[in-house]
Amino acid sequence: MNRFAYRTTGLAIKTLAGLSKAKIRIHGKENIPEGSVIFVINHFTRIETLFLPYHIHQLTRVPVWSLADYQLFEGGLGVFLEKVGAVSTKNPHRDLLIIKSLLTGEAMWIIFPEGRMVKNKKIVEKGRFMMSYAGGKHPPHTGAATLALRTEFYRQRLRIMSQEFPEEAARLMKLFQIDSLEPVLERHTCIVPVNITYYPLRAHENILSSLAVHLADGIPERTVEEIMTEGSMLLSGVDVDIRFGEPIEIKKFMKQSAIKRDISSKHSIRFDDPIPSKRLMRKVALKIMQRYMSAIYSMTTVNHDHIFASMLKLIPFKRIDPHDLMRRTFLLIEDHLEETGVYLHKELRLDQTHLLVDDRFNKCEDFIEVAEEKGLVVKAGHAMVKDTSKFISAFDFHRIRIDNPVAVIANEVEPLIKLQRRVRRLAWMPGFWLRRRIAGYLMKKATDEFHRDYEKFYIEKESKEKDVGKPFFIKGTSRNIGVVLIHGYMAAPLEVRELADYLGRKGLWVYAPRLRGHGTSPDDLAIRSYADWVASVETGYAIISNICKQVVVGGFSAGAGMALDLAARVKDIKGVFAVCPPMRLKDFSSKFVPAVDVWNRLMKRVRLDGAKKEFVENFPENPHINYFRNPVSGVLELERFMESLEKKLPAIDMPALVIQSLGDPVVKPSGSRRAFDLMGSEDKTYILYNYDRHGILLGKGASSVHKAIGDFIEKLYEWG
Repeated sequence: MNRFAYRTTGLAIKTLAGLSKAKIRIHGKENIPEGSVIFVINHFTRIETLFLPYHIHQLTRVPVWSLADYQLFEGGLGVFLEKVGAVSTKNPHRDLLIIKSLLTGEAMWIIFPEGRMVKNKKIVEKGRFMMSYAGGKHPPHTGAATLALRTEFYRQRLRIMSQEFPEEAARLMKLFQIDSLEPVLERHTCIVPVNITYYPLRAHENILSSLAVHLADGIPERTVEEIMTEGSMLLSGVDVDIRFGEPIEIKKFMKQSAIKRDISSKHSIRFDDPIPSKRLMRKVALKIMQRYMSAIYSMTTVNHDHIFASMLKLIPFKRIDPHDLMRRTFLLIEDHLEETGVYLHKELRLDQTHLLVDDRFNKCEDFIEVAEEKGLVVKAGHAMVKDTSKFISAFDFHRIRIDNPVAVIANEVEPLIKLQRRVRRLAWMPGFWLRRRIAGYLMKKATDEFHRDYEKFYIEKESKEKDVGKPFFIKGTSRNIGVVLIHGYMAAPLEVRELADYLGRKGLWVYAPRLRGHGTSPDDLAIRSYADWVASVETGYAIISNICKQVVVGGFSAGAGMALDLAARVKDIKGVFAVCPPMRLKDFSSKFVPAVDVWNRLMKRVRLDGAKKEFVENFPENPHINYFRNPVSGVLELERFMESLEKKLPAIDMPALVIQSLGDPVVKPSGSRRAFDLMGSEDKTYILYNYDRHGILLGKGASSVHKAIGDFIEKLYEWG
């Protein structure tokens, strides 16, 4: 192997990484042992032959050579591959070279057990591993297992011969070019299964494929497909998860008496001589192959596309609502998916409530766009119609990554049996039961979260009673319409209880979420961001939207701002009401906070954390509900939220109601009026009450506010 070429490869990989937007994450590097190692890796792209040896070498600092498809060894690429340690599958001396370099520790090896790229990712058929390719099908190769067994065979034979038959030991040392026997005997042979998963998998025209077509006349379609697929992955920001599994020690498979007899045989055994235990060794190799194939495909990093594709494939009906697809996906991800033993993409470890709200990360929308483009689904109003034949029809092997990437994605997780069982169970679950499960799950999750936070941040004489901060739910008489009702800053769900009871008496379903950091203690609020509050509101929306056909969202003060934010993003909301929305704050603490923030940052810079002022005193209208200390960080988050909200208001297009108190000591009426004017709704109402307080949902005159809100909702929908 040419070490200069190896360094050149490293430079080339770094240069490629600078041009590429691909993000490579390596997991399980602690599973790589010292010694003679063969890495067995699933094979989906040509680029794996180049970048995997480099990245493994970066981890081990040992040269990593690979067994590559003989078709790659043409022209300049073939010369380059040979210089960096790749060996053609048709090289007549390949086995001797591999075993020799493993024994001496000169190199570790990469072998792709599928034997070739598996472009359709179809590797299981009738419960058995079976590779599909352009020319037909074949089971995985046992070559890696056979080479590992032969390496360990010669290691153990060298150990015995050096003591009992020195002439044979000397002959073997010459054959394998071994200078010193001791390092060879100290090593052990292992196979390390490795999985590589790409996400998202999208093939489309790109600058590389365009250049190839223009610069090379008559370029084969197969080559264009490979450039389109792999070029898209490099240029479009694909995530690459490389996962190393637990090593398989080969010496454990060498204990059969027939194999031991051959190892200690006093007869000279040439490299290609058949031995009596050859048939047994084949059986052992097959057993090892099944083990590492299972390990490779059990380590697939499951992502959103895997779940969408599997769900779309297994849902038993043709007409599918995208919201229903997202509900099923949400419940699968949230229902302790890791218990099935699968490895999750980093994005699946985050909260998935966005799938039930606005799909703001476009996970489902992007997937459906690909499915529509490839003809797997056709839009039909708000639903889509599935073409089931696209999941069972044969596609050209070299075109399938372009023509039907959804089937390829579904195939990749087909070996994950426990995952498939859960997907199938949820795919067949009736819609009404699915929605009930989601609502119950989210309510319990929110309540458990409150109890955990309450216990963690409880402060004697400062924390309120538990009933003040606990989220609550009121059952209605009809599932036609429900309300998400959001409390204000430094308050708790009890703040909106009177309004909720009033709406409940009118037959409405009501859920009042707890904004994270509220209803516990100011110390809890001090560590939260407005993103935490938005997440709490989204949970509330997801609960009511899975119970009722239509949803109205509303709130008081900061909760009113949260309601407007949700209405700007979710077009399915029937109407929105906002009571004293805080677009402009005028209380002392909000004016004082910016100066305090500057002071705190200065104290942090000079390392005088004890001089920082983290809270300002609060004098609440409702002391049984509100905090007496206002965290500086909380007011800053509220300011940031209002700044982000203002530019979203024109997107609100559903009926809206804004209510304001004229003598409000906290929120300027001009601010709520500005919010009202910025809303894009054609049907909107502004009501100004001549009250001299901020908390107009409680106390004297609150019944008039309640009635105005009830009348607004009544005009939106006639409930039964």
